[in-house]
Amino acid sequence: MKERNIILSLRSVSVAYDGYAALEGVDLDIYDDDFIGIIGPNGGGKSTLVKAIMGAVPYSGTITFADALRSGNHHRIGYMPQVSQFDTRFPISIEEVVLSGLQAEKGFMGRYREQDKAKAHALLAQMGISDLADRAIGEVSGGELQRALLCRAIIAEPRLLILDEPTNFVDNRFEHEFYRMVKQLSEMMAIVMVSHDLGTISSVVRSIVCVNRHVHRHNSNVLTEEQLLNYDCPIQILSHGNIPHTVLEHHTGDGCHHHK
Repeated sequence: MKERNIILSLRSVSVAYDGYAALEGVDLDIYDDDFIGIIGPNGGGKSTLVKAIMGAVPYSGTITFADALRSGNHHRIGYMPQVSQFDTRFPISIEEVVLSGLQAEKGFMGRYREQDKAKAHALLAQMGISDLADRAIGEVSGGELQRALLCRAIIAEPRLLILDEPTNFVDNRFEHEFYRMVKQLSEMMAIVMVSHDLGTISSVVRSIVCVNRHVHRHNSNVLTEEQLLNYDCPIQILSHGNIPHTVLEHHTGDGCHHHK
């Protein structure tokens, strides 16, 4: 059996906004073979956890990156933000979006080589949008931009891939294909995926982390109503197909219910 190695470790990590504790005393280890689904109520701290890992918000405590995640002066982490965080009025093409995933390696003044462009086009072809390479980001759909952002996140061959609500704007036809591709990627890198849809991601991820100011890791992709209650993770599960359907009753807690 392959030895599992910790590539990222959080200890006593807390984040506060204007005196409000968004995260408190988070302890979490991420392993090199992890495929984690992060769930929790709205305002529970899911995106804040990701931002802390990415160094985008100040925090107390320690976040330790293993050597496997280090490459020169940057970390080998691919990040796919929510499409809603992108300003689609910015004058940049789909190809340029993908190539920007190499910026940490090249620096702001670095030039892209022909092999970089060939790699970008190969990834776009995998996503079925190679014909959109020269289009401005404001001229494509949210789902098409989301596919380009996935290409951007993986073009530098990261060891850890973080996906923040990756299928919010993806059409139903592509959603199944998206999860198939992500599952393939999970054989090559660790993946952390934030989602509101436990019913769908539970068929893909290997473990689940519940975030509601505090963090609880569940080393399985199956969660019962009782476990969610014990983890103080008040979400509503809507599921499809053969996945069990569970709806949690309302109860008091730090967060509000989250409805799909």
